[in-house]
Amino acid sequence: MPDDALITITDATFDELVRQSRLPVVVDFWAQWCPPCGPMSRLLAELAPEFAGQLVIGTLDADENPVAARAHRVLAMPTLLFFRDGVVTGSIVGARPKSVLRSALAGAVTPYANR
Repeated sequence: MPDDALITITDATFDELVRQSRLPVVVDFWAQWCPPCGPMSRLLAELAPEFAGQLVIGTLDADENPVAARAHRVLAMPTLLFFRDGVVTGSIVGARPKSVLRSALAGAVTPYANR
């Protein structure tokens, strides 16, 4: 399901790819059995090039990687968690249109721009 434009995150790589990232990271928690997860992943893959170098977008199969899903209390799919400096700064639960995702990703890149 995840597209090549998105990185794949696992329980084993979560610390390195998310917590230690110098860029903000958005993690798409998904599951094979989740009907809206495929379309959400495709939308994120379409948006990823717009944020290249500013934001990392990754996918994590919650069924195959239960440690990260449990640690972040992900109970519904799809769930997007937004991280900055290893800390969750926001979330989106459920499918959203491309325009909403683009706006949320843009906000994750520049939350401190007006300081």
